[in-house]
Amino acid sequence: MIVIASAWILLLLAGGGFALDRVLTGAITRNFDDQLDYLLTSMIVSAEIDSEGEVTFNRELADQRFFEPYSGLYWQVSGKGFRPFPSRSLWDRVLRVHPHAANGAVHTYDSEEFPDEKLRVAERDVKLPRSTVWWRFQIAQSRAMLDAQIAALRQTLIRSFLLLGLGLIVMAALQTWYGLLPLKKLRRELAAMRGGDSPRIEGPMPAEVAPMVEELNGLIQHNERQAEEARRHAGNLAHALKTPLTVIMNAAAAGSDDLPDTVVREARTMRRQIDHHLARARAVGRRGSAHSRAEVWPSIEAVERAVARLYRHVRIDVDGRKDLTAHIERQDLDDLLGNLVENAAKYGGGSVFITVGATTGFVEILVEDDGTGIPEADRVRIFDRGVRLDSGKPGTGLGLAIVRDVAEIYEGTVSLEESEDLGGLLVRLRLPMAN
Repeated sequence: MIVIASAWILLLLAGGGFALDRVLTGAITRNFDDQLDYLLTSMIVSAEIDSEGEVTFNRELADQRFFEPYSGLYWQVSGKGFRPFPSRSLWDRVLRVHPHAANGAVHTYDSEEFPDEKLRVAERDVKLPRSTVWWRFQIAQSRAMLDAQIAALRQTLIRSFLLLGLGLIVMAALQTWYGLLPLKKLRRELAAMRGGDSPRIEGPMPAEVAPMVEELNGLIQHNERQAEEARRHAGNLAHALKTPLTVIMNAAAAGSDDLPDTVVREARTMRRQIDHHLARARAVGRRGSAHSRAEVWPSIEAVERAVARLYRHVRIDVDGRKDLTAHIERQDLDDLLGNLVENAAKYGGGSVFITVGATTGFVEILVEDDGTGIPEADRVRIFDRGVRLDSGKPGTGLGLAIVRDVAEIYEGTVSLEESEDLGGLLVRLRLPMAN
């Protein structure tokens, strides 16, 4: 930032200094030329033609330098057919006469005709009374004074602009340093947090970095929650696999006759446990994605067709809004609905009714059946892993546990109620609505 600001400042100052130099140099040069023009006009006004047809002056020019040899200020009058009439200051030199149109206008130019002296020349062609000759009146002055004034001006400009540029760069550096000062405080807070001295970025922060600090704290909290969930899932999975493995090892050590059946049964249990925890891990990984969106109605139709093929004696009806989209991955939504609808078909009396609606910020899905329902005292316990109220039908007791865990990962809820229309169980699934 400081380098860019410095480069921009220097570029602007260079451009501004160049423009100002052109303006002031031009003004000094014009002032110098105005003095030459004044002397030229004075010389022409005092000129007249004598009896021999040559130019003479009825009064001398007032500047004493015209009488001092090589003084740096000269005049000369020239005419076709006549010898040049120079000032005494020219001594043994004459001014060069350039041929150009005799239009009576003043011509001003630089000349290097004298090796040791650069000149600024103003000249004009005039036809005097009683003369048919165009006379060239010339005033020449050394550029030493003009060049000295321009050099002094440029020296002053360069010093002033260098001082101004240095001051602006210092101010830009101070502004940058002061503006980035809150980041140093943030860096110290992050170092303290990494060293274990603080779990969060604490303390008041300037308004410029407060939103970033808030997002950082949110990210830290999100990562801690994911890390804690990962540790808990790893522990739960280890605990869930420990019992089947122990059963298999004991059966193998004892040389049990039903060892093959035991291995198959316990391996099936372990596979269910692994599927459950993989589903949770997949949902946790997808939860942070802002692009997690799933249309509810197509998912319900897909689940309804799949369950209807498994339980052909069950009638499944669907009603409600078809335009709702939930903030969840489609595969996770299919898993949730598949577990709920399959449970309703398995444990119900032959009728399943699915209703899709919306509440404030949530998509609400109701799954009802005409079975015996679940006693109110067991409606919380049934969500625990492995809990089954009907052991007469195949299952592992993980279906509702998976539904609850995945719904909570997406900041949704699932609850059990009694169906007023069918008399059995009503499962109310709420998921955040996608914008």
